[in-house]
Amino acid sequence: MFTDLSRINVKGGDGGAGCMSFRREAHVPKGGPDGGDGGHGGDVILVADPQLSSLIDYRFKHHFKAERGTHGQGSRKHGRRGQDLELRVPLGTVVRELDPTTMEPRYEICDLTRPGERAVVAPGGSGGRGNIHFVTPVRRAPAFAEKGEPAQDHWIELEMKLMADAALVGMPSVGKSSLIACMSAARPKVADYPFTTLVPNLGVVRSEEHSFVIADVPGLIEGASTGRGLGHEFLRHIERTALIVHVVDLTGGLEGRDPLRDYQIINDELAAYGAELSERPQVVVGNKCDMPDADVASLLLAELAAQEGKPYFEVSAITQQGIPRLIRELAEQVSELRRELEITQAPTLAPDWEQRRSRRERSWSVERESDGAWRVVGTRIERMVVQTDWENDEAVSYLQHRFARMGIDDALTRAGCKAGDEVRISGYAFDFQGASEEEDIWEGCSADGSEPREDDDQ
Repeated sequence: MFTDLSRINVKGGDGGAGCMSFRREAHVPKGGPDGGDGGHGGDVILVADPQLSSLIDYRFKHHFKAERGTHGQGSRKHGRRGQDLELRVPLGTVVRELDPTTMEPRYEICDLTRPGERAVVAPGGSGGRGNIHFVTPVRRAPAFAEKGEPAQDHWIELEMKLMADAALVGMPSVGKSSLIACMSAARPKVADYPFTTLVPNLGVVRSEEHSFVIADVPGLIEGASTGRGLGHEFLRHIERTALIVHVVDLTGGLEGRDPLRDYQIINDELAAYGAELSERPQVVVGNKCDMPDADVASLLLAELAAQEGKPYFEVSAITQQGIPRLIRELAEQVSELRRELEITQAPTLAPDWEQRRSRRERSWSVERESDGAWRVVGTRIERMVVQTDWENDEAVSYLQHRFARMGIDDALTRAGCKAGDEVRISGYAFDFQGASEEEDIWEGCSADGSEPREDDDQ
């Protein structure tokens, strides 16, 4: 079974909690803190595997979770990191983040085009720090540690786009499957009715010292660019090909269609789906030239292709007429396009998906939700909140100082937040005091034993 689009839910492992511990040993009256850190949760990682040809592994299983980290212990014993979960995907897989409400794509996470390329799609939660990290000249015996960070689960979309050098396109039943069968070792289903080919087929074509990969894309129809038939499902596989091989049935098929009109319809659909497809190098192939009365249509099609500056080849997949010459031409064009691609891409560094994800995590912002209610949004800020032990006054006071040092209170003031307004972070709500003293900025974070209120919206 061929699957080229899947949606899965991924979740990294939760982080282990840090340990609050003090060294207790004979003849060591003041051993000091020795709580170890919690282990980080494992990541969910996508790995591009050239041995895979579809996303069938994700057709029936949709939830994937990495291992959690273990908790820290005394004597500076750190928790073990959770094991990463690697998910294999085919080359040419595009990964997108989905909106949890509408399930529509929000942004592209990565595009895996090289063998072995990896991308973290669900990072594990950070392990909590033990109390050894919170020692200062003033705070010599910190009696608190951080909790482990719960990993966030989210939905992503996997879309596979075939990695081929050339793609056979055309109306249904023009002989694309027969052509790929006689040009390569591929053995697709061949029959005399439309839409015999329901999934793309790949074949390797060899010509003397050159070889290239060619794709047999299922037939397109008028309106394919707007999704008619299975247009979008098939057109996506043409996007990555360097060369388009436009196959036209010179006989008009069983319906007696006009070959010139078929040629124009396909070109219009390619242009409507993506302007760059109409500019992609194209070779025109008139198939079934051995049939009666095909010579007239072949002559007209050759003239039209010449006017548009496109090479034209007259072939017959049944008698092999013109096939060797077509293979040589395709091999030469693919080889030339590869050289041009190497030149244009040489100075360009591969995108670093990890850096982009890290920048998103470090960023934070202040948003007004309603009159007198504000929300601070940011992965790093929310991580601090969920890792705080709200039953420990020292831990709450430490979080308060971190907020002040990061400039959150200044950002709220600049945004228009006033004393008494409610500030929401993750699942908690606080009263903003608006004071300049760090200890009094957040009433919910004060060290007087009070706890933050649970946010009703979360």
